[in-house]
Amino acid sequence: MAAGTWLRLRRQSPDTVMYLERGRVLLGIGQGGQMRHQLGVVEGPAWLDAAFVLQRRGSSLDMLADSDVRVQQLPQTDFLKAVSQLPPPAQQLLQDMAQAYCAQTELAVSRLSKDAEARCAQWLLRHAMPHEAGGLRVTLHLRKRLIAAQLGIAPETFSRVLRQLREHGLIAGRGNVIDLPKPAALEVLAVG
Repeated sequence: MAAGTWLRLRRQSPDTVMYLERGRVLLGIGQGGQMRHQLGVVEGPAWLDAAFVLQRRGSSLDMLADSDVRVQQLPQTDFLKAVSQLPPPAQQLLQDMAQAYCAQTELAVSRLSKDAEARCAQWLLRHAMPHEAGGLRVTLHLRKRLIAAQLGIAPETFSRVLRQLREHGLIAGRGNVIDLPKPAALEVLAVG
């Protein structure tokens, strides 16, 4: 494939896994036919999207050929069958590494593509638990400054966003207990 060819677009659910035999591929967030935010570069030989396939999810990265590339595409079913034939400890190691890679990649993409409100809403929904009175509740087990650091924002920004969410009726409660009376509205906000 020629330089400038998009190999994968975020949120696609392809039925193949790609192996880069040779060439260079940019990883990141594309927009308007260009790589808007570059998060990494892969030079062949290397698997491009194997971690996402192992986690059975679409890639959270756009992949753009930065040079002429040679790519092999293997059906996901064949790839997963080959992995299933590895010894169980090797399978677990691959799954653990894939999970960590996907989590780190999604965090990096989220920090680039979502504003502070969207990141906070996403964090609240991810940590919400049902409670006995009905609805969802988040108990803050960490200091707000540590949560803000996880979200890549200043502690003051985190406090301001919580105040705004409270003013709009999307969260309720005080201290370290936060109720989520409108989780559907938070989900819309989290998509950013």
